[in-house]
Amino acid sequence: MSDTAAMKSQAWGRLSRRGRERLIGAASPIVLLILWEACARFGVLDTRFFPAPSQIMSTLFAMIQSGELQVHLMASLRRLGLGFLTGGIPALVIGVVMGLNSTIRAMIDPLISATYPIPKSSILPLALLVLGLGEASKVFMVAIGVFYPVAMNAMTGVRQINSIYLDVGHNFKASRFDIFRTIALPGAMPMIMTGIRLGVGMGLVLIAIAEMVGAKSGLGFLIWNAWETFSVEQMYVGLFVIALIGFVLTVILNEIEKILVPWRSE
Repeated sequence: MSDTAAMKSQAWGRLSRRGRERLIGAASPIVLLILWEACARFGVLDTRFFPAPSQIMSTLFAMIQSGELQVHLMASLRRLGLGFLTGGIPALVIGVVMGLNSTIRAMIDPLISATYPIPKSSILPLALLVLGLGEASKVFMVAIGVFYPVAMNAMTGVRQINSIYLDVGHNFKASRFDIFRTIALPGAMPMIMTGIRLGVGMGLVLIAIAEMVGAKSGLGFLIWNAWETFSVEQMYVGLFVIALIGFVLTVILNEIEKILVPWRSE
């Protein structure tokens, strides 16, 4: 083995497991993009449907310079944020309360179980009929997508808490709100964070679908309009930005989880 190879092997060995995983995670999409670029340039892929990444990046920068991409991005982020708050906060409260109170769980759990399997995209025509073509229907679609994973994971997280902790709270005459705040919510936080991550992914899917119908802005509208005009590069720009939003939000949520649930990362 040469000295250079030996040094590389030693450097790789000094990296922590988390460091190696991050390096591999950063390298894998780069390798995929290089292969895609090569296949597009050498005619392996039909560039009418699979343009080279360099062409997509060129279109991306042109849309940033014109300001068009920022308009669509901010519209989607605004709807996603409002929908997340509208659906996530009630879901969190309802899920924790269901986990603590068997009577409320018996009342609400059948409703959630019955409506959860309904494809959320199939609710869009009803949302448009009731709420119209404005912002409310888009926000509602995100909220409904966020609600179920957060509520179900919060309830499951509370029910997995060892009953001895709840008994200690009752023995010390803790109020229901104190038990909710100091025992149920922290104890269920790992499952809640999992539900939030799932909810964000579902929200991104649904906001793109909702914006394809009756919207004049947003990443979903951008993708649909690009399909109608056969602007394939713009369509890929919309898909890339949605994927990037999902990745960034996942990283942010992972960092928040390390703060809120430090024992899980350890």
